[in-house]
Amino acid sequence: MQATTAHRNVVMRWWERANRIDPRYLIAFLITLVLVAAQLRYHMLGSYDRLALALAVCLATEAVLSWFDRGKVVNLLSAYISGISLTLLIKPQGGALWPFALGGFLAISSKYVLRYRGNHLWNPTNFAVAALLLLAPDRVSVLSHQFGNDVTTNLVIWIFGLIIAARVGVLHITLTYVVSFLLLNTARAVIFGQPVLPEIAPITGPMYQLFIFFMITDPRTVVGGRRRQILVAVLIAIMETLIRFASDKGWPLPTAFNVAPAFLALALVGPVAKWLDLHRRPT
Repeated sequence: MQATTAHRNVVMRWWERANRIDPRYLIAFLITLVLVAAQLRYHMLGSYDRLALALAVCLATEAVLSWFDRGKVVNLLSAYISGISLTLLIKPQGGALWPFALGGFLAISSKYVLRYRGNHLWNPTNFAVAALLLLAPDRVSVLSHQFGNDVTTNLVIWIFGLIIAARVGVLHITLTYVVSFLLLNTARAVIFGQPVLPEIAPITGPMYQLFIFFMITDPRTVVGGRRRQILVAVLIAIMETLIRFASDKGWPLPTAFNVAPAFLALALVGPVAKWLDLHRRPT
């Protein structure tokens, strides 16, 4: 009994300490964990030049634009997260480095240019990846199965991801999207007479780990209110399913929609929801 009580006290103390940590540092820790796991386990970076370039461009762009916009250099953790995310997600043709430079610039500058009432509408990384896929579909692709579905690696990332999402207060967004994804894609598989497992398996992969833990839960771009956040998560999952359905039917969509339906779904639904949320608030 005493041992159980002591264990609970240790857990409570750990949780209380975590509550005092700026959520941005927890998110930065998680994205770094994904990066380290990807490189040590699968050598997925390709080259460290990509990481260095993406980080340098993101950090420099954030520093310069924040100085001009606010008269000071803001906390660069957001730029750090964008740089690592772009390094993991972008898979250019050959050894090209320009997508990491252009992607970094697009990601950070979108926060300062595409704004409404002082708030940016797109998640920076989502905007950059979607833009690159639309502008250069023959030159740029995104992370797919390269990470594999190794149980141990994914389990560690999911455990940390869920804990940090709970700490940041966005766990309900992650879980809503995951449940919606599973239900909608199961239904789609049944409708088309396809095996269910291959249709829902991608949710365990690295692209979706980055998507559900960093993009749709971005505190700066989610709408206000738990109910509205849940509704938007469902709408994003529905839009993704519609894109997949259109692809299944062979509709002539831009390559980007076929390559990364989740990213394009967020790029379409997220900003509209954020704009409406800001518009309805009193000025």
